[in-house]
Amino acid sequence: MAAVLTKKEAQCTRRDVLRAAALGVVALPLAPLAAYAQKRGVFVEPTPVAYSGSDDALLDEIERAAFDFFWNEAGATTGQVKDRAVLNGNDSHTIASIAATGFGLSGLCIAEGRSYRKKEEIVERVRGTLLFLWQKLPHEHGFYYHFIDMNSGERQWKCEISSIDTSLLLCGVLTARQHFADAEIQDLATKIYERVDWPWMLNGGKTLSMGWHPESGFLDARWEHYCELMMIYLLALGSPTHPIPAETWNAWTRPKVTFQGVEYISGNDPLFTHQYSQAWFDFRGKRDAYADYFENSVKATKAHKQFCLSLREEFPDYSEHLWGITASDSAAGYQAWGGPPRLGNLDGSVVPCAAGGSLPFLYPDCIQVLRTIRERYGKAWGRYGFVDAFNPLTSWYNEDVLGIDLGITMLMAENQRTGFVWNTFMKNKEAQRGMEKAGFQTQHA
Repeated sequence: MAAVLTKKEAQCTRRDVLRAAALGVVALPLAPLAAYAQKRGVFVEPTPVAYSGSDDALLDEIERAAFDFFWNEAGATTGQVKDRAVLNGNDSHTIASIAATGFGLSGLCIAEGRSYRKKEEIVERVRGTLLFLWQKLPHEHGFYYHFIDMNSGERQWKCEISSIDTSLLLCGVLTARQHFADAEIQDLATKIYERVDWPWMLNGGKTLSMGWHPESGFLDARWEHYCELMMIYLLALGSPTHPIPAETWNAWTRPKVTFQGVEYISGNDPLFTHQYSQAWFDFRGKRDAYADYFENSVKATKAHKQFCLSLREEFPDYSEHLWGITASDSAAGYQAWGGPPRLGNLDGSVVPCAAGGSLPFLYPDCIQVLRTIRERYGKAWGRYGFVDAFNPLTSWYNEDVLGIDLGITMLMAENQRTGFVWNTFMKNKEAQRGMEKAGFQTQHA
């Protein structure tokens, strides 16, 4: 899982955090919640300060703010994007995440199309980013380290070579290849993608490994049940140089969850697992032998909203217009939380990218959440958009924004508005080939 951990926590992958949460071994300090419990019943929703713009204007403001993060919080010569930054910038963070860089490359494509900055400047930034990825960033069989120094590319905290974070990066690389009519960008993007040795990451198994450490070899954990894994397999299936067998698409399981009458495919994972692959791969109107995954994400988002509303007696801040929990920062550090089923020690926090990353799936409900936050919780908005998380019950507001959470919100906002990322990314013949090998077919009404 694309991780965004503090330095202290970064010895493990985001998937480690998720596995611990699923097993119930992630213990959070409950002091903020206890303080609220002592005055239970006094929560009063703040009076709104009306946002004068249209819903589309709000989405444009969100996208512009996210672009400012991707533009400002990146290495000047490397283009590698910070994992996190302070909401209003001017911080000393130097750790980049290759996943954030992938979202950032796609964000640069959106920004060029919307003239958020001069085209020549954006093209130069993209070219420099790809040149660094191809020539200088350390890799193993084409896969990259999860966390790196934004200026040197040096591996940080003995982190893993990551299959999911490399895949998120590659989605951005391939989006840039299609968007920019620049021969060098297109050539570099092709070479970066075609260098990846996908069969190596199978490590002799039927499913892909989550990663590899030079000190200890492959991680024991594999991508073996439904989550954000679809992009990894589809990129690997579509590779013209190092593809994996088509049967690997059938090797991972598709467990089902039922909540208040809504049944859908899902692991015991946060909501973002229903968002990430679908930021680039367009599953609308298509299905494989198992499911219509776009409609599956619609159901997952509906169930998640109902799950949040079911917690109202415990957390009265949740309402029809304020809900959404997914892996994020918290008052107790980075947490993998959400539901259904209930995951982690929930405390009433709201995570804006839960709704932001689900805009195409449940638009009226999700845009209402974003408008509510913008109008009622002024401290949750700053230079780079929404804070990563906040708690209306305890008045806790995160100081940081996270690249991948800004990224999923930016990309899904644009997909909702124009379908730009879907339309651009799906022009890649490798993406089309991957879906064909996985058995996707167009559904007819």
